[in-house]
Amino acid sequence: MLIDSHCHLDAAEFDADRDAVYAAALAAGVERMVIPAVAANGFAQVKAAAARYPGCVAAYGIHPLFVTQAGESDLAVLRDWVIEEKSLALGEIGLDFYVADSDPQRQEFFLVEQLKLAREFNLPVLLHVRRSVDAVLKQLRRIAVPGGIAHAFNGSRQQAETFISLGFKLGFGGAMTYSGSTRIRQLAASLPLESIVLETDAPDMPPAWLNRGRNAPAELPRIAQILADLRGMPLAQIVAQTGKNARSVLPGL
Repeated sequence: MLIDSHCHLDAAEFDADRDAVYAAALAAGVERMVIPAVAANGFAQVKAAAARYPGCVAAYGIHPLFVTQAGESDLAVLRDWVIEEKSLALGEIGLDFYVADSDPQRQEFFLVEQLKLAREFNLPVLLHVRRSVDAVLKQLRRIAVPGGIAHAFNGSRQQAETFISLGFKLGFGGAMTYSGSTRIRQLAASLPLESIVLETDAPDMPPAWLNRGRNAPAELPRIAQILADLRGMPLAQIVAQTGKNARSVLPGL
């Protein structure tokens, strides 16, 4: 089963043609799409997208780059949504130390509180780990959660193995399609296939052939083919195993 484990189908970039984007994904063979929220004021849009499109599943969380706009009351809102909507996972949550003025302390506060929520409700987490892998791992060692996905993984092999030991899968998508992404491509080629899931992060992180244009879930089959080529394996085997991986770490799929 071809599963896009991280796709922001609710994003404003799709407002003009969301139905067509979804239809194109189905036509391309994408059977499931995980839609993670990024802010409390967007939870309703995520819910609406998941309800409108069969095969789409919602996750709720507060993204690290949105915590400066969030209040602590948003954590109470998140708790209510997790209870009432039976969220697939807590996400998208994490840390982002790439953006200079992103307030790392506030990010860590929101990450810790959301990890506690995931632990309380026994939910996997969808992690944003840009330039912050070790800091995220530090919190995961303190607050055990039932696994999840390290989205857009771009760390070292040692960090990858640590995530895997904690019950996580690693998300690979558009970055893997660039010939210059040597480390990512080496990891994609050599890590246990059982540890890998596919994603687009649409409308962001476009693959090489889109020339920085808007990404979409219909690109996932070509991304899967890149992984198959890197590993010297049949595409069908890649699709079957990565789909199995996503379902194992996100049982609600």
